[in-house]
Amino acid sequence: MSDIVVLGSANMDLVVRQPRLPEPGETMFGASFMTVPGGKGLNQAVAAARAGGDVAFLGAVGNDAFGDALRDCLREDDIDVHGVIEVDEPTGTAHISVLDGGENAIVVVPGANAVITELDDDAQRRIEDSRYLVAQFERPIELITEAFVVAHGLGIQTVLTPAPVMPVDPGLLQLTDILIPNAGEARALAGVDDDAEAAKALSRQAGLVVMTRGSKGALVARDGVIESEVAPRRVQPVDTTAAGDTFAGVLVAMLAEGAALGRALQAATVAASIAVTRAGASTSMPTRAEIDALLG
Repeated sequence: MSDIVVLGSANMDLVVRQPRLPEPGETMFGASFMTVPGGKGLNQAVAAARAGGDVAFLGAVGNDAFGDALRDCLREDDIDVHGVIEVDEPTGTAHISVLDGGENAIVVVPGANAVITELDDDAQRRIEDSRYLVAQFERPIELITEAFVVAHGLGIQTVLTPAPVMPVDPGLLQLTDILIPNAGEARALAGVDDDAEAAKALSRQAGLVVMTRGSKGALVARDGVIESEVAPRRVQPVDTTAAGDTFAGVLVAMLAEGAALGRALQAATVAASIAVTRAGASTSMPTRAEIDALLG
């Protein structure tokens, strides 16, 4: 069994590079198109594995070419795919517009990711034998909640990226040991307009909040107090897709290895800064050697 279990989405990303978003009713030319394995869950699993983590993936795909490609992608990084279930719905897709300057806009069609709503016996055993359980909101909330109840009851560290953001039962946050929202997600969850106040408010419910803020770095909050601020690493972004997933996956991999929180945060920041200088989601994520070379 694996140290890190990722209960998450697997999508095929359909990526168009374009100068801007079109106006309603407008047709415009894009510069390029590519298909890239993605989904927040798959991305975080790949990021953690490339950083040295021992990772298993619990997901769902369709009986189609995209599903085959996603399983192959996970296997290439030595991720355990025995928990990837084939269902009747098509494999999930994400339709991504990458704009000049590196920003992106994304529409996700969940497909197979939305089918399974409760843990089967095999998934429960894999969670019970892990040390970290990682989830996002691209799988059914009832499935995530059930998994967190199991993990929390056994003292397994639960890690949640609340994206795409949605109203959350406070009970789920109370089951979360590490909450990793971006600033917009944190403000939406907390119902406040200030980044620091949002992080502090959420940290009164979840165990530890690590709020990512893109080029502003990250804020770390616990028990209603901002503990530290993580400085960014300055780079020229090419594509910000999966930067947050890279950060989360590497953070968990480093913690699972026994790194102190400060060191894990630095590694996650370096990894995300590398990822945004490359195109694509899983294709942009660095290896451990690349991370270590910049950590010093």
